[in-house]
Amino acid sequence: MESIISYIFLGLSLAAPIGPINAAQIDKGIKNGFFHSWLLGIGAMTADGCYMLLVYLGVVHLLSINFVKSFLWFFGCFVLTYTGIESMVAANQPITDDMRSREKLYKSFLTGFLMSLTNPLTILFWLGVYGSVLAKAAESVGPQQFLLYSCAIFIGVALWDFSMAAVSSSFGKLLTNRLIHLISKVSGLSLVGFGIYFGIQAVKSL
Repeated sequence: MESIISYIFLGLSLAAPIGPINAAQIDKGIKNGFFHSWLLGIGAMTADGCYMLLVYLGVVHLLSINFVKSFLWFFGCFVLTYTGIESMVAANQPITDDMRSREKLYKSFLTGFLMSLTNPLTILFWLGVYGSVLAKAAESVGPQQFLLYSCAIFIGVALWDFSMAAVSSSFGKLLTNRLIHLISKVSGLSLVGFGIYFGIQAVKSL
């Protein structure tokens, strides 16, 4: 039981550092409410699950190819920059209940999925952290117990995702439009900053 709890805390600690996903979740929660922020996180978790499966199946050697690395950096740069600019442009519009209802939930899910799927840092993270957990667990536990540990990591990530959505959507109800616009611009700017960083890494990898 203690091992499972430790893996849940591992999932929480892995999801907690501020990055593109957390910045986008805060922006979505404040502007569009809980479900949009939550589904963005669920989309990111779905991409994480895909990478966990790839690591588990051993399909990681493709990521050592320079062309694949460069493509991922460039695509990640595009997704983050586009999302950040879109956030800053939308920040100039008044936040109304009608605007909240017009935003499609599937778009939030797709945004989170693409942001995580095209984030090379996410890939390196799952290769480094989950790969090492896989190697360590494979030495001492069976496949069923290892699957249980993997689920515990995912539970930790899901708890953080839910908490971020709840907190950001609550702030959205308390903040004025001016503060919401300011936070949205800062969030969008941070996403663009991450996008520029990815672009620099893409050029370096060529």
